[in-house]
Amino acid sequence: MLEWFTDNQWVFWLGLAFVLGTVETMTLDLVFLMLAGGAVAGAVAAAVGAPVLLAAIVAIVFSAALLGVVRPVAMRHLRQPLGTRTGVAALVGKRAVVLERVDGRSGRVKLAGETWSARAYSADQVMEAGETVDVIEIEGATALVYPSEG
Repeated sequence: MLEWFTDNQWVFWLGLAFVLGTVETMTLDLVFLMLAGGAVAGAVAAAVGAPVLLAAIVAIVFSAALLGVVRPVAMRHLRQPLGTRTGVAALVGKRAVVLERVDGRSGRVKLAGETWSARAYSADQVMEAGETVDVIEIEGATALVYPSEG
């Protein structure tokens, strides 16, 4: 049995990687995934003929490197706030300056350094050039605006 193990230790390392990967699916904290990566490195070392002790050292060093370098970066990406708005959604709530009269049908505003077509949020409102407005909503390429209070 011991002879088979020394000749086929890569099978042990792959089995260990599989078990650690399975445990990771239950914890989802990326620790066992990094350990599984180390076990795969041990399997590669064993497959190229490294002795058991050297394969174990390779697995430990590789696991430590993954835990110390890759896991913190991966966790940072996984923990990004859900409320981060991008694209046009990030423009809602911003202030704009009226460039051309804005009413319930048309107009132009300067928003985030760009000229946008605009329309009054309430159809009966009119905002003249130079006024400051708040963006309430974006519909396609049109900003729906409301006079700023303050």
